Amino acid sequence: MTEPTSQSVPTEAANIADVNAAQPQVQPSAEVKKIQDLEAQVKEKENKYLYLYADFENYKKRAIKERSDLVKFGWENVARELLNVADNLERALAHVPAGTDKNLADGLQMILSQFWSTMQKQGIQTIESVGKPFNPEFHEAVGQEPSDQPTGTITQDHQRGYLLHGRLLRPSQVVVSMGKAVS
Repeated sequence: MTEPTSQSVPTEAANIADVNAAQPQVQPSAEVKKIQDLEAQVKEKENKYLYLYADFENYKKRAIKERSDLVKFGWENVARELLNVADNLERALAHVPAGTDKNLADGLQMILSQFWSTMQKQGIQTIESVGKPFNPEFHEAVGQEPSDQPTGTITQDHQRGYLLHGRLLRPSQVVVSMGKAVS
């Protein structure tokens, strides 16, 4: 075994010095700063992508809901017009003269029943009002009267109200109790 000589040590030190001299002298803090800047840019781009992706998902959900609502409520104006026709038919049936053929009146009543059955299948629901407390979300007060009912209770239904899939289609026009008449 040969022991290192004093000449071999300076030669190795010279080789290391030559390698270090061959590499460009870059400040480590500049490289670190550049890496940090690039990482920040990548993170910013990832965040923008995630926000854009979330916005697109929300758009898809909103579009599906809008299409669903269009199918459910798209015929709302037609339904209102049909309710007016049905109201007039009910008024006519209520005032049929006594000498009218009973079969004609029964036939019209059957047609009206079929109409309401079809409307219920399409999501129309009647708002039951008489005897219930007045609710301005579903009722339109057209008058007040003294009665034995507590104050604020509906005593008469002038025009029935309807809901379409839970949404107000037409408010009930009602008369509200003022409480007992003061003598």
